[in-house]
Amino acid sequence: MKNKFFQLASISFISIALTACTACTIKDKTTAAETTQPQQNELRATGDMGVIIERATGQVQIIDHSDKKVISEIDGLGDLSHASIVYSRDQRYAYVFGRDGGLTKIDLLKDKIAKRVMQSGNSIGGAISQDGKLVAVSNYTPGGVKVFNSETLELVATIDSSILTTKPKNKDGSPVRSKVVGLVDAPNNKFVFSLFDSNEIWIADFSSYHKESTKEIDKGDEKNNKVQLTKFKDIGLSPYDALMSGDGRYYIAGLFGEDGMALLDLWHIEKGVTRILDGYGKGEKKLPVYKMPHLEGWAIAGEYAFVPAVGQHKVLVISTKTWKQIAEIPAHSQPIFVMAQPDNRQIWVNFAHPDNNTIQVFNTETFKLVKTLTPGPAVLHMEFTPRGEHVWMSVRDSNEIQIYDTQTQTLLKTLKSKSPSGIFFTSRAHQIGL
Repeated sequence: MKNKFFQLASISFISIALTACTACTIKDKTTAAETTQPQQNELRATGDMGVIIERATGQVQIIDHSDKKVISEIDGLGDLSHASIVYSRDQRYAYVFGRDGGLTKIDLLKDKIAKRVMQSGNSIGGAISQDGKLVAVSNYTPGGVKVFNSETLELVATIDSSILTTKPKNKDGSPVRSKVVGLVDAPNNKFVFSLFDSNEIWIADFSSYHKESTKEIDKGDEKNNKVQLTKFKDIGLSPYDALMSGDGRYYIAGLFGEDGMALLDLWHIEKGVTRILDGYGKGEKKLPVYKMPHLEGWAIAGEYAFVPAVGQHKVLVISTKTWKQIAEIPAHSQPIFVMAQPDNRQIWVNFAHPDNNTIQVFNTETFKLVKTLTPGPAVLHMEFTPRGEHVWMSVRDSNEIQIYDTQTQTLLKTLKSKSPSGIFFTSRAHQIGL
C-alpha cells in the first residue's frame, strides 16, 4: 500500500512538472508575440505622452517625452498645414483639427484613428469643454462653429455665424457667414470665439447641455434650452486670433484691421469688451510682416505678459494688472511664439522667416538675454514637459525634433520627424484655454 502511494505521488509530481514546463513554453511564445506587438499587450500610461504634427504628409507621431522616443506613426489625417490638438480628460484620446475640415479622434493607447468626420470645408482650430463631453470646431468655410459629442463625434450643435447686416449673399441667397477664429474653452462648459468678418466676440454657454440632447442653433436662435449665446459687437476691426489667460478669466483678441487688442473679462462680462494696447499691431511704421504671431504664443509669467511685437524685432512686456506696456525687449528678429517655462523663470522665443533658424532665451525678472541657439531651419513650435525640465522643438526643414535641457540650454537628443510643426503633450488636457 505504501509503495502504491509513492507510485501515485511520483506520477502526480511528474504530471505537475510537465504542466509547469508546458506553461513555461506557452509563456515564452506569448513573450515573443508581445515583442512584435507591444501596443496590444503591454500596459502604457498616458501622462508622459504627446502628439507631433507631420504637416506635409498628413501624419502624426505619438511620442513618450519621459523616454524621449517615438512610439508610433499614424497616417490618414488629411491636410495638417494648420493643425492643432486637444485631449480628453483621461488623456487617452487626441482630437486633431485639420485645415481641410477634418476632425479626427486618435486613440493613443491603440495607436490608431478611433473616428474621423469631415465637418466643414476649412477649419482653423477647436477646443474641448471643461467636463470633456463636447468638442467644438471653428470654421473658415462655411463659417460658424460645430460642436460634437466627444465620445461618438456625433453633431450636437451648429452655431451659425451669418452676417445678417451684409449685402452680399451666397449663390443660394443665404447670408454670408463670418469666419470664426480664436476659439477657446472657458470655465463652466463655455466656449469663446471671435468673428473675423463681423467684428464680434461670442460666448456659447453649454452649462445646461446633457449628453443625450442634440440641438441645432440657426438664424440667431440664442435662447434655446441647451445653449445660450452672448454676443459682443463692434469690438474692433477683423479679430484674427485670440487667447485665454491660464486662469480662464481674460479673453484677448488681436485685431488685424487696426492697432490695439480687444479684452473681455469673463468675471465681469457686464462691462463688455474694452480696448487695450493701443499701438500694438502692425506698428506705426508699417513694417513688412512676414508672419502674424499666434496669440497662443503669448507668455504670461507672474504679473507680466510677454507679447511678440508684430513686424518688429522686439518682445513687449505688459502688466497684467493694467494691461499697459511697461517695457520692451530687443530680439533677434520678428518673434512668433514667446513661451514661458512652467516655472516662469525664462521665456523662449522663435522667429519668422527668414530668421527662423534661431531661438532666444530671456530672463523674466531682468529681461536680459540668457542664450541664443541656432537649432536649424524653420523652428516652428516649442513644447515644455509638464514640469519644465526639457523643451521639445520642431525643426521643420531639417525633418527633426530637438530636445533641450532648459537649465543648461544644451541639446539632449534628436528625433526624426517628417516636416514637423505643432508639438502637443497630454498635460494640456488639464489646462484651460488650450
